[in-house]
Amino acid sequence: MAIPDLILLHAPSVYDFRNKSILYGPVSDLVPSTPVFEMYPIGFTTMAEYLERSGLHTRIVNLAVRMLEDKSFNVEEALRKLDALAYGIDLHWLPHAHGSIEVANIVKRLHPASPVIFGGFSSTYFHRELIQYPAVDFIVRGDSTEGPLLMLMQYLRGGGATHPAPGAPDYQVMEKLPNLVWKDADGSCHANPLTYCPETLDDLLLDYSHVLRSVVRYRDLASYKPFRNWLQYPITAALTVRGCRYNCVTCGGSACTFRSVHNRARPAFRSPEKLAQDIRRIGEFSHGPVFVLGDIRQPGPDYAESFLNAIAGYKKPVFIELFDAAPREFFRRVAQALPNFTVEISMESHDEGVRRAFGRPYSNADIEASINYALEEGCQRLDLFFMVGLKKQTYQSVMETVDYSQAMLKRYKAAGEHRVIPFISPLAPFVDPGSQAFEQPEKHGYRLFFRTLEEHRQALLAPSWKYVLNYETDWMNRDQIVAATYEAGRRMNLIKGEAGVIAAEVAEATDLRIAQATRLMGEIDRIVLITHDSGERHLRLHELKQRVDNANLSTVCDKSELEIPVGGMRINMLQAGSRIVSDWWEDLLAPRRPDS
Repeated sequence: MAIPDLILLHAPSVYDFRNKSILYGPVSDLVPSTPVFEMYPIGFTTMAEYLERSGLHTRIVNLAVRMLEDKSFNVEEALRKLDALAYGIDLHWLPHAHGSIEVANIVKRLHPASPVIFGGFSSTYFHRELIQYPAVDFIVRGDSTEGPLLMLMQYLRGGGATHPAPGAPDYQVMEKLPNLVWKDADGSCHANPLTYCPETLDDLLLDYSHVLRSVVRYRDLASYKPFRNWLQYPITAALTVRGCRYNCVTCGGSACTFRSVHNRARPAFRSPEKLAQDIRRIGEFSHGPVFVLGDIRQPGPDYAESFLNAIAGYKKPVFIELFDAAPREFFRRVAQALPNFTVEISMESHDEGVRRAFGRPYSNADIEASINYALEEGCQRLDLFFMVGLKKQTYQSVMETVDYSQAMLKRYKAAGEHRVIPFISPLAPFVDPGSQAFEQPEKHGYRLFFRTLEEHRQALLAPSWKYVLNYETDWMNRDQIVAATYEAGRRMNLIKGEAGVIAAEVAEATDLRIAQATRLMGEIDRIVLITHDSGERHLRLHELKQRVDNANLSTVCDKSELEIPVGGMRINMLQAGSRIVSDWWEDLLAPRRPDS
């Protein structure tokens, strides 16, 4: 078995979540992962393939999934058995601030001679603070780290004529590596210029067959699963863009954030033909849906048209997302090319004033017309997403969003239509660092409770998601945001049950979970007031753990509501097996590291 050059580790949000009593709330109800955010970033796949293409062995170990699936899984023992030149840990979205650093501490203790490398959006934003942690050796900044990571790994491996042999660090080489943050022998920290920012994504390959190859190479399927339920619902992603043309106020992936944090003046797109190729390659082994990340109209109508021409005839399920209203002709072309398509639209609020303040300028009339066009052209399903915790949004406004959703569902039900499904969830747990609301909170009506990485890391250990929230607004405080979330979730669940878009038993079960979560929130609030005896407070919180764990999944909606039917064999084992055998022979004949 080849010794990997780099092992990519994905930690849970809170490292010791199995022992903590934390009411996470509905923070992950509208994504495939659980509240420990076990889904590793798509960048793991592109980085691993990029390094493999250049002759370096990589491995992914999803610690969060392993910890979720096996209560007896010993993290330290598993990490002790690993052997690699270096270890990479993602700190992409801020909810991983606790788990990622705790895992880094363990890795450094068990493998003191192996460098620990961080990357991701939050790593980039907090790089000056993050590099101060003793377990962190390097940070690769930016939204596109494949190239700089390869350069760093080649330097660490000492395998090229232009690189020094392993041993004493060569600062003259290190200071020339783009995007790199590093320490010298005195512990002084250095941040090289963030100059690597490719203008296109065409040098990347989103090839999930790398995962198949690695599963065989390391005999470890469990560590490669993107999230807990992936084998039952194998949804995958196709990447269209890094960057964005929009400036949503709280988003860490907005245009202004990419510009200020990642030095990206304009979005970088994957060519439409390569995007289509990515999706077809996924379809060779998976019958699950593909989620196309990013509105395919962002680069302009020619891009969308070229992509739809290239993907024409693909019959497996595909999700597309819209950032703005779209004309009938667009949906007609999508239906011709992708007959099994689903649309996702984030309306944020029914209130056009709130939506404009957030950064989405379209009108209700325009988006409702788009919904009708999509349905008339054969859209399999259309999901509408709303949010709690927005600029200019009051508690009453949130309830009116539910009323708006009810009016829409009644209208469609009268027409015998059940394909439109609304969802509502909180902006939680954090306003993204680098976003306009984070950088200028007062201007946008936000008050932030935490600013540093360490403050967010410690906040994640709070006993309920209300105390984890890093913000409140001029229109709703923390208590009101939590109350609005649960009440809106309760009402939204009720109206979906009445409209027949979810089964009555599903609606009833969700209503019971919301009621349970609301009661638990009240109990936790009362326990938090015990300030005279920390031991009693800890004991009483621990007594709630079983109930809290039961309330942490599918709070305001059943997670299965996000899924579309996947017929037949979810993974094409014959095709996957053929690819595995081919890759196994390729791996067997490949040159090895001298020490492997």
